This record gives sequence, C-alpha cells and structure tokens, in this order.
Amino acid sequence: MVELGDIFREFGGQFVEASRRGLSSVQLKTIKDVAACRTPAMERGGIYRCEDCGEAHYAWHSCGNRHCPKCGNDKISEWLEKNRKKLLPVDYYMATFTLPAEMKRTVFCNQKAAYEALFKSSSEALKKIALDKRFLGAKIGMLGTLQTWRRDGGYHPHIHFLVPGGGISSDGKQWLYPKNRKFLIATKPLAALFKGKFKSQMKRLGLYEKIPDAAWTKNWVVDCRNVGNAMSSFKYLAPYMKRVFISNNRIEKCENQKVTFKYTRSETKQTMRKTMPAMAFIVLSQIIPL
Repeated sequence: MVELGDIFREFGGQFVEASRRGLSSVQLKTIKDVAACRTPAMERGGIYRCEDCGEAHYAWHSCGNRHCPKCGNDKISEWLEKNRKKLLPVDYYMATFTLPAEMKRTVFCNQKAAYEALFKSSSEALKKIALDKRFLGAKIGMLGTLQTWRRDGGYHPHIHFLVPGGGISSDGKQWLYPKNRKFLIATKPLAALFKGKFKSQMKRLGLYEKIPDAAWTKNWVVDCRNVGNAMSSFKYLAPYMKRVFISNNRIEKCENQKVTFKYTRSETKQTMRKTMPAMAFIVLSQIIPL
C-alpha cells in the first residue's frame, strides 16, 4: 500500500528544491518528519511485545508531527479521550459557515487575516442569533474548526462549529433548551448577519475592494443541523481538527510520477478517483502548514 510518507520520501527533496525560497522552517520540518516517520531515519525505536502471541518486535518511533496522517490518527484518539468528560448530556448541533466561491482567490492570498475574520464574524453571528428570544434566548458555547478543502482536495474554506443543544439564560440562573430538537436557530437571519459581519471585517483589513461584487449580491448559506449525542458528534468533528486532507487509506497508487487517490462525492456517496502529478499532490495534500 502506498502511503503519504512514501511519496514524500520519493518526491520531497525535489519539492523542496523547487520551493525552497517559499518554504518556512516549520514547513521544511514537516516534510522531513513525514518522510522519516516510523522508518530508520528516526534513529530511535523500541521493542514492543504482542499481547496476543507474546512475540517481541522492534519498531521505529513516530514523528509526532500533527500534519502526519499516521500520527494524526493517534492524536484523534487522544483528543477524544481528553475531552470526553467535558461533554454535556444533550443533543449537539453542527453549524457550518461557508464563504462564496467568488471570495476564494482573495482569501487564499490573505489566509491568516481572512481565516481570523471568518472565525470572528461567524462565531459572533452565531452567539448573537442564539441570544434572540425568538430562537434560543441563551448564551451558548461552541467548538469551532477551520476546514479548507473539499473531499476531492479543491480549495473550499469553511468553518464547522459544534454547539450544545441549549445555553445559559441571560441572568445565569437556568439552562434553556431549544423549543424543537430538530431546530436550534434560524439559518437565514444567521447567514445575513454573518455576511454583514464578514463584510465589515474585509473593509477593516483593506480587502473589500479585492472581492468581486457578485460575492456580496448573492444570498449566503449557513447550515445548522442536529448531529446526535455528544460523543458521536465529537467523533465526526475530531478528524477535521487533528488530521490533514489526505489519509493513507485513500491513496491508491503512485506510478509514473503521478498519484491516484479516491474520495466520496457528498451528493451521491459515489466513490470517485483523481490522478495528478506527484508534485501537485504534495501541494494538494495540504500537509504543508501555513
């Protein structure tokens, strides 16, 4: 089976040579770590004994880099266990804020500032709408994570917020539940408020004029739905927080300097495949942090 580490070992040096002036020390370390993970290049390892058969074997250490797909899976389990006791015995809701396609170029060229603006405008809009007595009328908590890709690897910046089904009253004396379990807050006014707040952020950052007018004239879409109990919703969100775009089990082959990987179309649940040059795949994998 081909893994991301294999691709980095074969093409990482070539990628670094072609991109050296544009790579930070953190990015260079990530490439080195992923290529070395659980190989003799780690220079250290340990003896492990199988609990079933008792046979001992030597294994090289993991790199521990959060951008490594192997280590990322371990970090998901650690994160879930660490946060298990913080979960509330209520339904949870997933609120997703997505930017219009017309904004992608400006956001991609100004990622740090734009992502901060995205978090700020979406979280403030969500909290304000939740305070409205027509909906929940309470102060809410939330856990948010940025995702910047579609399942096929295309650039698609959006934020998922995991929100408990309820909140604390304004006087802080009681817990208020949603009037309807299927409905936490109204998404149309939420989307309109989010749009207004993000526009203000873009003006503050001096980026407003760089965004096509079409992005502001269209209706923005925000999705909010019940995703079940606390643990099931956390298991859904954890991979977005602790793992990069591509996992090893999605890579099918690397031949003739091209990589083929599979993905599932969200609309049809159909398994699709995509093939591209290995150098482009390294960029697409988004394993190179900002």
